[in-house]
Amino acid sequence: MWTCVRNARVTQQQIGRTMARKSIGDIRRAELSQAAFDALVQHGIRGTTLDRVAKIAGVSKGVVLHHFKDKDALFEGVQRKANTVLRDCVTELLRHAETPLERLYAIIVGNFAAPVFQQEICHAWISLCSDVPHNRQSQRIQTAVHARMQSNLMSALRPLRVPDAPRIAFQLRTVMDGIWLRASFQIAPMDGAEGVAEVDFAARHLLCDIPKADMDAALAKMQKLASLVLTTRAFRDQALTGS
Repeated sequence: MWTCVRNARVTQQQIGRTMARKSIGDIRRAELSQAAFDALVQHGIRGTTLDRVAKIAGVSKGVVLHHFKDKDALFEGVQRKANTVLRDCVTELLRHAETPLERLYAIIVGNFAAPVFQQEICHAWISLCSDVPHNRQSQRIQTAVHARMQSNLMSALRPLRVPDAPRIAFQLRTVMDGIWLRASFQIAPMDGAEGVAEVDFAARHLLCDIPKADMDAALAKMQKLASLVLTTRAFRDQALTGS
């Protein structure tokens, strides 16, 4: 019996040490992903090297290679991190959505929220997108991202019983991608509210049978929530660390 208890204690200690090691590894990978992101912003995808990432992170190139086997793996980490922050913004707003229209505007506002819609992130995003045609892993990530976006939009549009809901969802996705693309080309930063306004304009034309007052109310609620919730230090820290 005591042997069993001792073994149980040893197992718990081993699990604890394993979890601690995993936590430290996750933290290090998050730091290196952030360093890679910073390098991407400064130098573009061609100018981002493992040496530059290591220098920004304040570690040796060997440390980078310990956590990411090559440059492609590092960029995969950057893409996943950026998409996770965007997903968290949308998910947080969806938690407060009570109607299909509020779900729709949670998605729209979340895609242009302050933690994610920034000029440097737009520049990094376009750099990463340029690699998609040549990188299968990047293709898989983007396919998953767009599938999630389509699913989220359909969950909002389906209850509205609008005709051609899948096509409307595709059009809204295209407009959102287009705004991100436009923002990445601009010299002056684009405000997130401007991005929301452009997608809202498209949504109202695509959903012309929905009462204007209902759309106004849903948009106003999500914008207010975004300003209150997504700009807090707690949310920003969570988004940046992935915790």
